[in-house]
Amino acid sequence: MKKAMTISYEVGNNLYLNITNKCPCLCTFCIRNSDDGAYGSDPLWLEHEPTFEEIMADLNSRNLEKYTEIVFCGYGEPTCRLDTVLVVADKLKARLSCPVLRINTNGLSDLINGKSTAKSLCNVMDIISVSLNAGTKEEYMKVTRPKYPEAFEAMQKFTADCVKTESAEVVMSVVDVISPEQIEASRKIAETLGAKLRIRAYEE
Repeated sequence: MKKAMTISYEVGNNLYLNITNKCPCLCTFCIRNSDDGAYGSDPLWLEHEPTFEEIMADLNSRNLEKYTEIVFCGYGEPTCRLDTVLVVADKLKARLSCPVLRINTNGLSDLINGKSTAKSLCNVMDIISVSLNAGTKEEYMKVTRPKYPEAFEAMQKFTADCVKTESAEVVMSVVDVISPEQIEASRKIAETLGAKLRIRAYEE
C-alpha cells in the first residue's frame, strides 16, 4: 500500500506543517541537501502541494490540544503559499484552544509575493521566526544563495515591518555553523530591527 505524503510531523511537543517544497534559497546547511526528512520524520518531499482541504483533514486527524506550538515549516518556504498559510492559520485561530502558531520563514515573502506581507502574517501568527543566517550581506549571500539579489535588504525590511505591527513576537535565527564574529554581527542586526536572536544548533 502506498504511504501517504507527510503533511504534518511531530518534533518534541510541537507539530510542524509541511505544505510546500518550493524555496527561493539554496542554503548551504539546509537539511534537504542530505536527508529526506527532519528530526526522524517520514520523507517530506511532497507528491503535490496539499490543498487546503488536505491540510485541514490532516490537522483534524490529530489532537491539537496536546501540542505547545503548531509551526509552519517543512521542506520549503511556507510563504511560497502565503494565501494557504493565512487561511489555515485563521481556521486554527478560530478554535477555542489553539496552540501557539509560529512560522519559520526566510523573510523573503514580500519578494515572493510581490507585496508587503508582514501585517497579514502577524495578524494570524503568534511568533514570526526569520532565518537571518549571517551578519553581513556578503556572508548571507554566500550561505543562503537566494535567487533575489536584494534578498538581504528585503529580509531585514520584512522583519522590521513585523516588529512594527506589535502583533507577534519576532525572532531572527542563525545556525551555529557560522563564526562567532558573524553571530555577533547577527545579534547587532536583530537588535537594530527590534527582534530577538536565536542561535540554533546544526542538526546532522
